[in-house]
Amino acid sequence: MKIVVCIKQVPDTKGGVKFNPDGTLDRAAMLTIMNPDDKAGLEAALRLKDQYGAEVTAITMGLPKAEEVLREAMAMGADKGILVTDRVLGGADTWATSQTLAGAIRNLDYDLIITGRQAIDGDTAQVGPQISEHLDIPVISYAQNIKVEGDSVIVERQYDDRYHVVKAQMPCLITALAELNEPRYMTPGGIFDAYDAEITVWGRANLIDVEDSNLGLKGSPTQIAKASDKVRKGAGEKVTLDPTESVDYIMDKLVTRHVI
Repeated sequence: MKIVVCIKQVPDTKGGVKFNPDGTLDRAAMLTIMNPDDKAGLEAALRLKDQYGAEVTAITMGLPKAEEVLREAMAMGADKGILVTDRVLGGADTWATSQTLAGAIRNLDYDLIITGRQAIDGDTAQVGPQISEHLDIPVISYAQNIKVEGDSVIVERQYDDRYHVVKAQMPCLITALAELNEPRYMTPGGIFDAYDAEITVWGRANLIDVEDSNLGLKGSPTQIAKASDKVRKGAGEKVTLDPTESVDYIMDKLVTRHVI
């Protein structure tokens, strides 16, 4: 079995967020981490590797520094890493990103594609399903448990206060929740091996069946009207009351604002 895992290097929001003049994130100027949902998807792939001997390929689109997140994936146990990077891909929204990743994945043999549900820098949950649409394969989103049975995959799909059990024939795509599992740590040996391994680097020329009009900022139908860092809240109203008065005060506020 061959599994492709799409991972993304996202800003570590604890270190602050910076923007370019056009409203896009200044990724080169920020501290980064592996997107949590993607890391859960990677762990799911690695568990399938442990169980079935699958080959796991991690792929990411981003700046050259995104190589770091691929080496982290390989240190965790992924067999290969592919970085898709090119100036013409910069500023991509979900449509252009999914077109790019689908174009790269068409170069690969795969039974299963796993992506995170969404990235913490966009929160759209669109890229995974869009990739499946471009590749014309089934998609099961919001996976909280994954099993393989023959040439099919059986997924518990989170839904409100319950879950659906969905079965699909491979090849198919699954989007994973961060709650799917507890990702493993990198091992010392895995880190050494990952930094000795070669990362495959692809650019625009390696994308199959993708029009230039669907790539990068120019190929992104989403337009950013305004972007800013987190807005600081004011101190609010401060009062000093005894316990009984405090309860009455809070209850009055909750009723006035129709909270209760």
